[in-house]
Amino acid sequence: MKCPVCKNHEHIDIELHSNGFTEEIIECPHCGTIWSVNHGITEIVKDPQEKSFLEAQSECVEGDDYNQT
Repeated sequence: MKCPVCKNHEHIDIELHSNGFTEEIIECPHCGTIWSVNHGITEIVKDPQEKSFLEAQSECVEGDDYNQT
C-alpha cells in the first residue's frame, strides 16, 4: 500500500484489537504519515504537513494498492 502523502510503498502495519474492535493503522517510515483504510477510503490520522497548503487528502484506494510490498 502506498503512502497518501509521499507515495512511498514502504509502511509499518499496526493492528489494534480490543473487545471485538479491530482496526489496522498504517505508518509511513519516511514522512511520518499515519492512516487507516476503511471501505476503500483512506483516512489520514496524522498528517505531517498539517499546516501546509500541500496538506494530505483522503483518496480512494484501488485493489492493487493492497498487494504492494
